[in-house]
Amino acid sequence: MKELIIPSKLNAGDKIAFISISGGRAGDEDMLPRYMLGKRRFEKIFNVEVVETPYALMGSKYIYEHPEKRAEDLVWALKDDSIKGIICNQGGDDSYRVLPYIDTQVIHDNPKVFMGFSDIATWTAVYTYAGVRSYYGPTVLTPIAQPGKLDGYTEDAIRRTLFSSEVIGEIKPSEKNTPIDWSTTYTIKDGENELVCERFPDTDAIEDPNDRIPWVPGTGYRVLQGSGKVRGHIIPVCGGPLHQIMGTRFFPTSEIWDDAIIAMEHCNIYNSRLAGYHELQAFAAAGTFDRAKAVLTGPLDDDSRETLFKVILKEVRRPDLVILENFDFIHRTPMTVIPVGAQVEVDCDNTAIRILESGVL
Repeated sequence: MKELIIPSKLNAGDKIAFISISGGRAGDEDMLPRYMLGKRRFEKIFNVEVVETPYALMGSKYIYEHPEKRAEDLVWALKDDSIKGIICNQGGDDSYRVLPYIDTQVIHDNPKVFMGFSDIATWTAVYTYAGVRSYYGPTVLTPIAQPGKLDGYTEDAIRRTLFSSEVIGEIKPSEKNTPIDWSTTYTIKDGENELVCERFPDTDAIEDPNDRIPWVPGTGYRVLQGSGKVRGHIIPVCGGPLHQIMGTRFFPTSEIWDDAIIAMEHCNIYNSRLAGYHELQAFAAAGTFDRAKAVLTGPLDDDSRETLFKVILKEVRRPDLVILENFDFIHRTPMTVIPVGAQVEVDCDNTAIRILESGVL
């Protein structure tokens, strides 16, 4: 894989732009209080200044109808020298519609921290095409603005990856996790009564100790296949978005897949085992697994695990490919941060993942 330009680290006092480059829910009336919590939480925890890109809070309808404005927002944030990093408000499902309006030379010439997950996988591919490292990780609405408080695992991942030029080192599995919760109220007991409380009130607070979200114990990493240690550059994959851009110039080439550690979020999409199977087959046909070193997944149900093994073992014929389950980069809380293209070691014998370089300069 070609060497990527690595952005400079973020520092206290920096100006960070929040952008709606995929979905526009951050600006919708019901979601705006959650966005505002995420903004003040990020400012206070990391001691930075947050600004919105010009169209970031225009709402879902406007953002959907104007993909060209999303592109303008990215260019605006990249060309403003006072802005040191860009964080996406959320994912979505149509980043591909923005691509006709993007000049990748602007990305190349203005390397800055750019982070998001889910549909933002399209943008990590675009950044790689432009020759710049991006970061697959938390968005503003989730998990930065998750109910209750920002969990320590996610906060630590952001600090280690974006605010430090030290080698990141071992990425341990989370000790607990919880599903993404989009509700705007929660209920507490007051004696024999139940009180309905607003989740995101208009205050200066950045956490609510009464909002106790349902954490469950983590199960740790699980090696499904492989032994010893393998090393390679890490490439995040969220199947749907990258499936949308297959056949375009932005879809990763064989050079990118060669020797890769693929962090692939796989499930039987739309509750359809066949749909999940066909998606994996599409990636297999594109050469994704042919010369990769490892595949890291989130938690898999039995059907998803069986589908993955069917494609890897029977169709791609890679019994040597390391497969490790339950990596914390998926659609749940907490999340780690993946610096795209960084060298990673997967140690099967000790069930460990290590990032062997810093995320930023």
